[in-house]
Amino acid sequence: MKIELHRITIRELVEGYVDDVENGVRGYGGRLDIRPPYQREFVYKEKERNAVITTVMRGFPLNVMYWVRRQDGNFEVMDGQQRTISICQYANGDFSWGELDIGARFFHRQPEDIRERFLNYELMVYFCEGTESEKIDWFKVINIAGLRLTDQEMRNAVYSGPWVNDAKRYFSKSGCVAQKVGSRYLNGNADRQEYLETAIIWMINSAKDKAIEEYMAIHQGDAEATELWLHFQTVINWVETLFPKYRREMKGLEWGRLYAEFSSRRYDPRRLETDVAALMADREVQKKSGVYEFLLSDRTRPEKLNLRAFDDDDKREAYERQGGICPVCRNHFAFEEMEGDHIIPWSKGGKTVPENLQMLCRRDNALKRDKFSGGR
Repeated sequence: MKIELHRITIRELVEGYVDDVENGVRGYGGRLDIRPPYQREFVYKEKERNAVITTVMRGFPLNVMYWVRRQDGNFEVMDGQQRTISICQYANGDFSWGELDIGARFFHRQPEDIRERFLNYELMVYFCEGTESEKIDWFKVINIAGLRLTDQEMRNAVYSGPWVNDAKRYFSKSGCVAQKVGSRYLNGNADRQEYLETAIIWMINSAKDKAIEEYMAIHQGDAEATELWLHFQTVINWVETLFPKYRREMKGLEWGRLYAEFSSRRYDPRRLETDVAALMADREVQKKSGVYEFLLSDRTRPEKLNLRAFDDDDKREAYERQGGICPVCRNHFAFEEMEGDHIIPWSKGGKTVPENLQMLCRRDNALKRDKFSGGR
């Protein structure tokens, strides 16, 4: 990893500054991507923004910034984006600044000596270049203060190129097409690149950092990200076809994994809706979001439902009533060696009530669970 410290004046930084909604924010004579297209928008509030300008005007040091050198020799801001945009916006006359003794002024109305002092202020910038893995490791080290970058924002900088830019067109910024199509099913924010991360995870069916980075490395030079966008739409369409009635428990589920595992099976959406409604109303089901995987798995994964368990008082009462005898094998066991069991399994309509409780030894309880596919 090659890291070089450079002193960049604000005059150099703001040369060629442009802020375009679709094409991003650029500076440094057009060589610096301050906010690449479709990346998260400016988030500093007025107080934070003014604090940056005050720091510069008083000649105090700003925290160091990090720029990534791209393959074409140009740069992208990795850390310091909000400070950089604050400086450029002030120099561009987008807002006024002032201290109590002089009042707020736009940059072009400041005295010439103050303008010159501002433009000659030197920013401490590290130029970073190296392999993808080296940059990822380094960015994780420096990403410890300020508005922290998400993992996907770091990956976007490392694997920057036409594929990332096209992917951002679909999955980044508030109001992007991915948000319009699938926000009900996704956690996180589009402008923090979390939608893009989810789309990749759905595509490769893995949430491991290494797998995501390998996928991005393979496609880094691709001209477009159509494949990713089409797969994302396919997953959403599959979900909405099988479960046309939306419920809040559907948000944030691992739909990409479920699609990869179950999309080849045939289901009756009407039957699924009837079953979903019944399970949502069932007080035995403690984890309502698990209903969908339970049904897609043909009811073979009841552990996803976190079914209501008998409490310790009920189990102790049943144990004493049985005299510590397992009714299946007729052997005596200590309380700690036995488990609460539904006499009528939950899958057969049994409820978690004392009248439906018996204590079984661990072996016989496991055998019964297997017999009823975990039916408790």
